[in-house]
Parts: sequence; C-alpha cells; structure tokens
Amino acid sequence: MSAPCWRTTSSRAASAAPACTTFLPSSTSPTPATSSATRYHLWSTCVCQIICTVVLLEISPNLWLRKDLKSWVQGNLTACGRSLFLFDEMDKMPPGLMEVLRPFLGSSWVVYGTNYRKAIFIFISNTGGEQINQVALEAWRSRRDREEILLQELEPVISRAVLDNPHHGFSNSGIMEERLLDAVVPFLPLQRHHVRHCVLNELAQLGLEPRDEVVQAVLDSTTFFPEDEQLFSSNGCKTVASRIAFFL
Repeated sequence: MSAPCWRTTSSRAASAAPACTTFLPSSTSPTPATSSATRYHLWSTCVCQIICTVVLLEISPNLWLRKDLKSWVQGNLTACGRSLFLFDEMDKMPPGLMEVLRPFLGSSWVVYGTNYRKAIFIFISNTGGEQINQVALEAWRSRRDREEILLQELEPVISRAVLDNPHHGFSNSGIMEERLLDAVVPFLPLQRHHVRHCVLNELAQLGLEPRDEVVQAVLDSTTFFPEDEQLFSSNGCKTVASRIAFFL
C-alpha cells in the first residue's frame, strides 16, 4: 500500500514572497561533498532540494554529514536570503541529522551571523500515511465528504506517528517536540473519481480526446483499498500515465 505523503513547512519569512521566479539548472553541485545516501540538488540559486534514498550511514559518517548539511544550509542562505529548502523522504533520513536545522527554525533572526528570516523549509514524509488513510476511511464510513476532514483531526495523529518512529529523520532532533514547524499539510488518499480526473487530464495533455474505454481500462487496472470498500487508490495517480500508454 502506498501511503499518502504529508508536508511540513517552516517559514521564517515575514511575507509569502516566492523564493525565486526562475529555475536555472546547474551542472555542478554546490555542496562541498555528497554521500551515497543523500543526494543534493540545486534547482536555482534560491531553490534547493535534498533527497535521501539509502539509509546506511554509520555514526561517524552521520556526524560528518551533520557538519556538511549545516555548512550547506549556511552557504545557500548567504547566497540567497529567500532560499527555499525541500527535504524529501524524511522518513528515510538518518535519525538525528535534522538537529542541525534547529537554530534555523527557531525564533532568532540571525544564526551563525546569517539572517534567515526569509528562508522557507519544506519537509516531505510518508510517515503517518496509515493514520491519514484511517481518518479518511472513518470519515467516509460516517458519510462525511473528504473535504469535511479538518486539519485538527490529522495533525495530532501525524505528529504522534513521527514522534513514535525512532527511525524518522526528525527523531532525536527536538524539532517536533519544540513545535518548530509552522504547518502540516496532509495529502489525503485519492478516490476513484480523482483517478478518473487524472486519466482525463493526462489524455488532454497528450492531445487526445477522452475515450471511455481507455478511462475505464485504467480504472479497472488500478488497485484500490480497503479490500471490501475498494475506496482509495493504492498508488494515487502515479501510474496513470504508463497505464494510459498501455491501453491506447
């Protein structure tokens, strides 16, 4: 089962101005070093991304990576005060690594001599996906529309799932305990009509007219859960494009 994602954001910005209006690809990495477990990507001088793909760090590399991450964040903030940092797959990030971000997420205006109040940090994780699914399922069984699900219903269960997971990137960091994140944005599971919209949008992007047989074939080949209700797509709309190509 593919759990829904959720995003946590921490913005030190006084206004919601965009970090950068133009994305400029870079062929060289701005980081001083890169490990096999973590890939650094610079989208522009103001937009940065970290994706953790393998969790095989021992204690000593983890300590080295903390110093590297700290200097990387500082360097990017020095280059662009409105930097946007995107940390993907937080559930696979080495526990304790995010502790180096605590000063940047706190209430101070200046950290290590750098003003970071206009920086934005976004964290994406799959942890809590089962809890999100359960809340959505209970709402459906209570005949409530998914749009009626309140953030107040989801935020506590997501936070608890993160705090109870000793392998999560926020573990041993103090970020969740000290409530340093401004907002939690859960991604609810997609239902059959959402997948149908995805199929229609994909056909439109391909310049094709809607074809009922193609739409139905994609829906029929998509796995839905729970087993009895067949309510939510196990992969969201991730496989829609490839399935359409198969049925055209």
